[in-house]
Amino acid sequence: MIRKLFICFVLLFSSYISRAQENYSVSAIPKELMPYASAIVRKDETVVFIREKNNVIYRYKFAVTVLNKNGADEGELVLWHNKSRTIKNIKGMIYDEFGKPVSKISERDFRDDNYTPNSLFEDVKYKHFTPVSVSYPYTVEYEYELFSNQTFNLEHWYGVGSEATAVENSSFIVSCKPSLQLRYKEMNYKGTLITGKDDAGNDLYKWSISNFKAIRHEPYSPDKINYLPNVRLAVNNFTYEGVDGSYSNWNELGKWINDKLLTGRDELSAATVAKVKELTDGINDPKEKARKLYEYLQNKTRYISIQVGIGGYRPFKATEVDELSYGDCKGLVNYMHALLKAAGIQSWYCIVNGNTHKRPLQADFASPDQANHVILCLPFKSDTTWLECTSQHIPFGFLGDFTDDRTVLACTAEGGKLLKTPKYTADDNREIQKGEFTLAENGELTGTLETTFKGTQYENRDYLLLESYEDQQKYIRKAYPINNLEIAGLSLKATKEIKPSINETLQLKSYEYGTPENGRISFALNSVNRLSETPKEIRNRYTPIYINRGYTDEATISFTLPAGYHADSEPLNTTLTDNFGSYHADFSVVGNKLIYHRKLQLKDGSYSKEDYDKLVAFFEAVRNADYFDVVLAKNK
Repeated sequence: MIRKLFICFVLLFSSYISRAQENYSVSAIPKELMPYASAIVRKDETVVFIREKNNVIYRYKFAVTVLNKNGADEGELVLWHNKSRTIKNIKGMIYDEFGKPVSKISERDFRDDNYTPNSLFEDVKYKHFTPVSVSYPYTVEYEYELFSNQTFNLEHWYGVGSEATAVENSSFIVSCKPSLQLRYKEMNYKGTLITGKDDAGNDLYKWSISNFKAIRHEPYSPDKINYLPNVRLAVNNFTYEGVDGSYSNWNELGKWINDKLLTGRDELSAATVAKVKELTDGINDPKEKARKLYEYLQNKTRYISIQVGIGGYRPFKATEVDELSYGDCKGLVNYMHALLKAAGIQSWYCIVNGNTHKRPLQADFASPDQANHVILCLPFKSDTTWLECTSQHIPFGFLGDFTDDRTVLACTAEGGKLLKTPKYTADDNREIQKGEFTLAENGELTGTLETTFKGTQYENRDYLLLESYEDQQKYIRKAYPINNLEIAGLSLKATKEIKPSINETLQLKSYEYGTPENGRISFALNSVNRLSETPKEIRNRYTPIYINRGYTDEATISFTLPAGYHADSEPLNTTLTDNFGSYHADFSVVGNKLIYHRKLQLKDGSYSKEDYDKLVAFFEAVRNADYFDVVLAKNK
């Protein structure tokens, strides 16, 4: 009986039989869904028909009530499409707060733009609709179909799309031909999966949630896929742009990518092979050969987005990149692989999720959509080296915060290998400052500040290396909390090693740094790296604490005091220690010099949500110490 009801539900939904008007009045929303919500999903129905390897239909009906401007993004609809993914029967309606229709939405109301700005080759576009001239609250309803002729990537279900969005009802139904062998991975799903068969013998699956309360934004939260319900899909037997394949694990997927998308695309012309030999002649160390060829890649090529057909996964041939001197991440990695191959150096093409917020590939569920970028691995016997091939200035062997500390898939002739990229620890990611300042009786400050940036903090300044001196000065004036800062001199020097660093030297002047009054001078002790904001207090936190990346900031600043003055302040000696970090700040006076020392270290990792009050107290104590003012008094 349950199976028959389930089949009936699917057939009714797929046929889109007209039904009674939905009640989208705001007053009909359950009151318990209102707290913390900027939008309420009233209905989210998705049915997926995976009929054949090259025949997938997605049918959607979605309605959301936007309560205020903070939820406006939830009322928009953005759909990408290309020759293998087409949109059909798109329509909608906007309702007022009482659930009365205000205006219809048709396909002609959608903008249709290029998917990626500044892309040279692209057949991907997106349709975009934003409700305008609508008073809050309002409800927008969309209904549309998608047709896809590939099963390499399948759409996933996000039962709750974002924080501050409550969900009244959401369901995800999948019908799949058994021979394709559907796989799925549930994350944070607490409901009960219903399975069955339809009359054609297809496998049926249904996931659903209801009355899911909104989650307020919480500082230091993990990636939302780690706490909001979602379901990921894949089939073992698939086709992509006419190329068939099969995989059930990462090893098989990496093997298919290597054999079907990479093999035969790493050949170079005889002239380029000769160039490789010329560049590496006389170099015996394979790593130094690789460094030389990487510099050649950076000087010769530039990155440009390419999104055409199977180009979304298959790189351009190395000969084409060599001739054109540009490529996307896939093409540039494949080209670098070809250059190394010509020099007798092994390398592996690796797919990865690139983002400053770390999202590793899920070891227990293989699917290509988890990756959005490609990097290159050089498995030297004593020292594995990683290359980011899209940047013309990133140091050799340095990945930065876009792909560090990830699980990635190396695609080799033997099959896929899950590897881990280097992790830059709190000790690696350093900002070290040393200042020599002189404070005059009128409050004027002059001096020199030297700052060294290491690890991922190298990226705090690396892009400035390419800017004009005038633009560098503009940025530095904003970077330091010094009133009326004047820059007398500025230099930036990079050491481009696998563990790179940038040294910034700043000669500065501030006419009103100190405030003289009645024989006393007050001034900020920390003028170079203050903690300006602290996380807000939150009761009944929902998510665990997650610190994405650790770092260490350390400063030693010496102030030469004006003649005839001495420090007349309470001493500063603050020490804080907890699981997630440590802090120390103090100052001492030696002769006519006041010496300030500060060190803050934050450690990456996950911590109990019950420790959030400790984290807030830690940062508030740091901020209070960072804003400590010293008072000087004139000697009597």
